[in-house]
Amino acid sequence: MPLLFIALSLAVLVIFQIAGDFLVRALGLPVPGSLVGLVGLTLALLVLGRVPAALGKVSGGLLRNMMLMLAPAVVGLIDNFGRVRDEWLPFLLAGVAGAVITLAVTAVILQHLLRKSGAVSTDTAVEGKA
Repeated sequence: MPLLFIALSLAVLVIFQIAGDFLVRALGLPVPGSLVGLVGLTLALLVLGRVPAALGKVSGGLLRNMMLMLAPAVVGLIDNFGRVRDEWLPFLLAGVAGAVITLAVTAVILQHLLRKSGAVSTDTAVEGKA
């Protein structure tokens, strides 16, 4: 993959993140700007109807190394361990609720995409429920 396509794909990701940060600050939204940028990127890709190959490859590489991106958050958590110890119940509830919601949304989207692609027929889905 040419270096230009990699640079353009990274630029697209950064532009959507910056746009999300700008919208959050301009509108005073109580959500992370990167989340708004991700929603914007998703909508743009839905309108486009496909994921450009270079963007897919760059995003795939970032996803494969996602644990490296979580390292600063883990260090911040360790740095604030006293606060986590004092307020453990809200942290626990937020973690469990976030995991359950993520799993449920992922399952619904996966089921929808499998049905749409024809990988799972409706007969198989009905048999699985019985």
